[in-house]
Amino acid sequence: MTPAQLSFTFFLELAAILAAARATGWLCQRFLGQPQVVGEMIAGVLLGPSLLGLLFPHVEASLFPKEAKSILYVGAQLGVGLYMFLVGLGFDRSHFHANARSAGAVSLSGMAAPFLVAVLLTPWLMSHPGLFAPQLTTVQSTLFLGACISITAFPMLARIIHERGLSNSPLGSLSLSAGAIDDAGAWTVLAIVLASFGGGPGVAIKAIVGAALFATLMIGFGPRLLAPLGRLAERSGELTHSLLATVLILFLLCAFAMDWVGMHAVFGGFLLGTAMPRGVLTRELRAKLEPITVVLLLPIFFTYSGLSTQLDLIANPALLLAALGILAASILAKFGACWAAARLTGQKNDTALAIGALMNARGLMELIIINIGLQKGLIGPGLFSILVLMAVLTTLMASPLFEWVYGRKARASGALGALRDEAGAAPGSKIAA
Repeated sequence: MTPAQLSFTFFLELAAILAAARATGWLCQRFLGQPQVVGEMIAGVLLGPSLLGLLFPHVEASLFPKEAKSILYVGAQLGVGLYMFLVGLGFDRSHFHANARSAGAVSLSGMAAPFLVAVLLTPWLMSHPGLFAPQLTTVQSTLFLGACISITAFPMLARIIHERGLSNSPLGSLSLSAGAIDDAGAWTVLAIVLASFGGGPGVAIKAIVGAALFATLMIGFGPRLLAPLGRLAERSGELTHSLLATVLILFLLCAFAMDWVGMHAVFGGFLLGTAMPRGVLTRELRAKLEPITVVLLLPIFFTYSGLSTQLDLIANPALLLAALGILAASILAKFGACWAAARLTGQKNDTALAIGALMNARGLMELIIINIGLQKGLIGPGLFSILVLMAVLTTLMASPLFEWVYGRKARASGALGALRDEAGAAPGSKIAA
């Protein structure tokens, strides 16, 4: 295709993606009580071969030609990276330190149990040709499947907590902290698998050491290094164009750094967001970046994933059985382990159940990790489609399961208590509605 044809196709693709995302999101909100982001995930699958390609193959081929997918890929990475930067802006660092013990226990348990499940499932799954790459060993396949089952939908978790008004509550901070540690561990395992698959041990060492150094810099020194940006924003009372450009440059460099070491760009964005000075700067950044990121860029990622999803493959009885096995085992392992760890570290039963419900969602992070697996040749279309289905279903479960186990009364009382604690700790401080 010529550049002019690519440009024409790209604008038409974006119009179709945006229309499908908003329509499906509205339907999910209106009739299922689900967040908009769940509808966007489903819309991405519907625009691919699972529905549009199945009913109107020529329309899908014309709307999403192979030559244009590379452009969608870049837009998808930008969207998910900026979204994680916004999640980081809302992350309360003080709560992370206060909940380090519980968060560590929940995240460790939420990884250990799924990896045990992966050890049991992998030999059976490897007996089905085409699910894993032929050259992948049992150990490599187990590690990859374990990373997929143990991952948490960190952005989805953050959105549910934000929409329920729990961002500053013990439940919210503990869940966000555990989700961050959990996903960092899963990405470390993925780096090891990619290294052993063909990149050599240097790839894993570069990824782990590089990510650890970057995280140390951001967590330990980032707030002080970035403090002048906060003072500039406070002095002017707004986010100037120059200051916005500076922050975006920093975001792009952090995303590049994480990609370069072998981790994903989303962690660069998230860690930068956590280190940003709170106040006018973060408030204005959210106001300016969130609409375009959430409304336009993030649906591109869901659609890019949906274009590789072929749910008709699961109609095969053997793959359907594999899909049901993975789904059941992953839910029991993740939910059960996180609930048990939260209880053992002193959390109330309703809080522990809520943490298990939130940590069980795979969503966006699952889609990221399996896309990498498909692109690197670790898995085939069949397993990719099974894991997409698992990501969508566990994410669909998150909101209703959270409401059922935690309840409106407990949620309201927990949020009110947290707000009172905050007000008591900071007299005269304003609490945003």
